[in-house]
Amino acid sequence: MASAQVHRIAVIPGDGIGHEVVPAALEALEAVAALDGSFRFAFDRFPWGCDHYLETGRMMPPDGLEQLRGYDAILLGAVGHPSVPDHVSLWGLLLPIRRTFEQYVNLRPVKLLRGVTSPLRGRGPDDIDFVVVRENNEGEYSNAGGRLFAGTPHEIVVQESIFTRRGVERIMRFAFELARRHPKRRLTSATKSNGISYTMPFWDEVFREMAARYPDVATDQFHIDALAARFVTHPHHFGVVVGSNLFGDILTDLGAAIAGSIGIAPSANLNPERQYPSMFEPIHGSAPDIAGKGIANPVGQIWSGAMMLEHLGHPRAGRRLLAAIEHALAERGVKTPDLGGSATTREMTQAIVRSLDEVPDP
Repeated sequence: MASAQVHRIAVIPGDGIGHEVVPAALEALEAVAALDGSFRFAFDRFPWGCDHYLETGRMMPPDGLEQLRGYDAILLGAVGHPSVPDHVSLWGLLLPIRRTFEQYVNLRPVKLLRGVTSPLRGRGPDDIDFVVVRENNEGEYSNAGGRLFAGTPHEIVVQESIFTRRGVERIMRFAFELARRHPKRRLTSATKSNGISYTMPFWDEVFREMAARYPDVATDQFHIDALAARFVTHPHHFGVVVGSNLFGDILTDLGAAIAGSIGIAPSANLNPERQYPSMFEPIHGSAPDIAGKGIANPVGQIWSGAMMLEHLGHPRAGRRLLAAIEHALAERGVKTPDLGGSATTREMTQAIVRSLDEVPDP
């Protein structure tokens, strides 16, 4: 019998509810690995985050990125705490990982799971099931700009958006390839070229150039304000949506809301070329208001683990874990408070793990 493949995973619980939902994901991942039998995990935990910053003045050690470089993947919980300014915590941990490891694709499914009720009246799982591809390394979140004459009446603040042809082409290419495999074979581009006069017309130009190479993929584009409205009024229209760093970030929070709760939404920060480790995290924050209460929804973290399984070459195991999530929600009726239930983080996790034995092997 062949020995099981071992995947080395760097685990960073981070802050707040990350310390509650990450252990839930590890339990679910180990359970699905045991059922599959062809692989197993070696988890190494890193105590980095805002507590580490308050103790050392850094979100992670100076050689933190080098420590992570050799892993097969990174599983991240959440980053942020009121004791540390947001721009310090994000630029000290999350964003350096994304950029140093060229995780230029932020992949975020928007899917209404069975057993979850959307706030959109009359919408079911068939109506809300699409994917947002967010550019993850440049755009509006480029660290370029500055402040002059701070604190005076003459203060000037400049924040630059940087879009490169390389960066825009590679995210478009990924999105078109994904749309080609999607059942709807449709790619929608988020833009704002009527108000942003340089970067967005360039984005539109590259989108049109790339569309000519994919004649089998239907395309359309919407200004970001109209697109946000269409997420609410016509969610069934979408297959794959591609957006810049800022637009993709905003759209996916809205997507999580129409899918029932930000607590269930997963994401993958991908380096498609696999030169560096990719990172998997729920899109929710550290939720300091409920941290320590044991009521955080672990679904977003566990679903992110399912996406990690697919990336590591185990799509069947990933599909089984997602099916177990839906089974726990729909057949078992177990839900945390954000979904209108009363289950604890532990109870939700146990329901998902037990459901692994009750769903068919995909």
